Amino acid sequence: MNQNEALSIVKEHLTERRYIHTVGVMETAIELAKRFGVDEKKAELAAIFHDYAKFRPKEEMKRIIIKEQMAEDLLTYNTELWHAPVGAYLVEREIGIKDQDVLNAIKYHTSGRVNMTMLDKVIYVADYIEPGRKFPGVDDVRTLAKEDLDAALIQALKNTISFLMKQNQAIYPDTIKTYNDLVLGGKTE
Repeated sequence: MNQNEALSIVKEHLTERRYIHTVGVMETAIELAKRFGVDEKKAELAAIFHDYAKFRPKEEMKRIIIKEQMAEDLLTYNTELWHAPVGAYLVEREIGIKDQDVLNAIKYHTSGRVNMTMLDKVIYVADYIEPGRKFPGVDDVRTLAKEDLDAALIQALKNTISFLMKQNQAIYPDTIKTYNDLVLGGKTE
């Protein structure tokens, strides 16, 4: 599937603003993939489809999480997390993408995971730093991403965790595990 085909498919599922975000994530992911030696086509595809389920009805996403026996603790945490694993599921079922690297990068782009692949990291960071993002701390992560993908990811996780704490929101356990895994140099398992 070429870039234009993929973008035209995903555009039907997104608002105009989210589509512009997706194009920014795609361009950033390709740039990061080149910089850090990651498969550019996989980064492009995962970036294009990372928010595929973003605007699906919450009830539909909840049904899929339960029916497909996804991590049911997702239902306890913020619904903003749901579109990532549900999106990976729907991209496989509806679009026919079978590449597990691409699907995992979509699945973990909101929570992270222990032992993230380089592609996972590229998509997580690209989603965080794409040019349309404007919030405190994003420029620091952009600067780090020029030299060190792990350092950028750690800072993005710190910023996210800190923001959630300031909002008195629960933090999904996989996000904490991701942060710890990176800080401890992959020694959490």
